[in-house]
Amino acid sequence: MNQLDIITCQPELLNSPLNNSILKIAQDKRLIEIEIHNLRDFSENKHKKIDDYAFGGGAGMVMTIQPIDACISKLKSQRDYDEVIYMTPDGEQLNQQICNKLSSITNIIILCGHYKGIDERVRKMFITREISIGDYVLSGGELGAAVLADSIIRLIPGVLNDETSALTDSFQDNLLSPPIYTRPADYNGEKVPDILTSGNERAIEEWRMKQAIERTKKRRPDLLD
Repeated sequence: MNQLDIITCQPELLNSPLNNSILKIAQDKRLIEIEIHNLRDFSENKHKKIDDYAFGGGAGMVMTIQPIDACISKLKSQRDYDEVIYMTPDGEQLNQQICNKLSSITNIIILCGHYKGIDERVRKMFITREISIGDYVLSGGELGAAVLADSIIRLIPGVLNDETSALTDSFQDNLLSPPIYTRPADYNGEKVPDILTSGNERAIEEWRMKQAIERTKKRRPDLLD
């Protein structure tokens, strides 16, 4: 991936998660460019409003088409995008396979919903994919966008110092990760399993696989289906 553009009406919610830790490293290495776009900057309303009442009545406000159209159209005039993603509770639920696929494409736009959501016509006109981070509702799509950004950018080759680390994460092979330990080998009588200090790499890998399967059966049997 080369470019990630995030459209939001609450840009301050994204400043910290996108400019620290792994995401900062990725940008410092120039492996990804992340830009946050304030939707209000594209509003033609004199008060910079980006929402209005819903046709047919009902509680809550709806994000309007005009500023979203203006922002996405400007971005598309600058480069081609592989995906325009809308973060929404009724989208497909994010998983590791989706992250793997998205990390291999070039340019992505993420649109963060707010209020009661966006005008349905936006979804029909611009959105290529809708993603949810879980079966619950947040105040807006910004936190979901940060989760999505982190989950895919860390997979870009060169971002992590040890690229094999991402390959052994939970869910990469539909298994949870096995138990992990570090020094000291004995802490107040709680000892690291002897196999991990044996130096027998083949036996260690077999142990880890067995542990991963057992942990998955116990905690997430649905993954084995």
